[in-house]
Amino acid sequence: MTSGLRLLQVAAFTSSVDRLTIAAMLTVIATGVGASVDEVSRAAAAYFLCYGIAQFGWAIVSDRLGRVRTMRLAMLLAAVGGLASAAAPSIDWLIAARGVTGACFAAAIPSALVYIGDTVPVRVRQAPLTDLMTSTALGITAATVCAGALADFTSWRVAFALTGVAAGVLAVLLRKLAEPDLAAPAPVGASLRAVLGDRWGALVLMLALTEGFVLLGPLTFFPSTLQAAGLGVTLSGLLTAAYGIAVLVFARVVKRRSRSTAPARLILIGGLLAIAAYTGLTLDQSVVPTVAACVLLGGGWAFLHSTMQTWATDVAPGARATAVSLFATMLFCGSALGAAVAGPLVDEGRFGLIFALALAAAVPLTIVAATGRRRYTLRAAGS
Repeated sequence: MTSGLRLLQVAAFTSSVDRLTIAAMLTVIATGVGASVDEVSRAAAAYFLCYGIAQFGWAIVSDRLGRVRTMRLAMLLAAVGGLASAAAPSIDWLIAARGVTGACFAAAIPSALVYIGDTVPVRVRQAPLTDLMTSTALGITAATVCAGALADFTSWRVAFALTGVAAGVLAVLLRKLAEPDLAAPAPVGASLRAVLGDRWGALVLMLALTEGFVLLGPLTFFPSTLQAAGLGVTLSGLLTAAYGIAVLVFARVVKRRSRSTAPARLILIGGLLAIAAYTGLTLDQSVVPTVAACVLLGGGWAFLHSTMQTWATDVAPGARATAVSLFATMLFCGSALGAAVAGPLVDEGRFGLIFALALAAAVPLTIVAATGRRRYTLRAAGS
């Protein structure tokens, strides 16, 4: 089981690298293909949107084809999309290729979540889920550090090609992972009703949409914020890596505390860290506040997202694949919305407004998520 979890972590790492690679290279790609930063940011938005929308389709495939077979198929197709991104001759080609690649990599992390949900008891599930999130954080760190350097010293195309090749290798290696036994899949309509008809399931999905807008959408533009402050592409990528490093550090704290700290409190801590990050950035977008915000948001992601993710695996256990896929769909649709809203503001240099909008959404997210999770825990304890 340990080696199997390691493969899942590598898949999550690769998916995260691919998803965040473009963030450090927005300005370089814009120059390379003769487009504006706003136009290149549409490629990021297309990736997030397709990543989110494809989740439910992969859940249906996963219930019928199997968790591991689905991941292998998705990695093979992601390899094709990654290489097409690297070969993109124009901005329109790049937008289309990134959308396809996002739709394919969409199966990696949710399938891993469902696999863990299928094979690990809920009482100890947050630990392997946190390990998976740690791999995601490593991917984010690698993307922000390496993508900028690759773009500076070789070409932005190399970054997309590398994740494409890695996906192809994973399509082969994942055959070593044991396929869990699956019950006969429920009809799609029944699975949807099981999740959407449950008030807790519906709440978790709405919170995931807001979480994506708050924690993922603005993150795409952190390197651009530092570049607007006068830093180069490589240095801005290195400093933005503080986010991934913070996730790694805080994830260890969450893993230790998850059995002794109420989930609602973990959510509250994560939300307060995000609020603090965006409060500082709304007032000042210079280098020090931006790097500090990277650290705070890394902590926010570790505390808030890992707890929300665990909640998503529990709200509808009879339709777990559907619940997790819809959770990811809402998360990345929220991220795409955040990127789409922020893209034009980046070209106008209105970074303060970007972070003020994120702050305005972070406050109700924290209150509603913490309150809802506390009530859910009390209901579960009383049943």
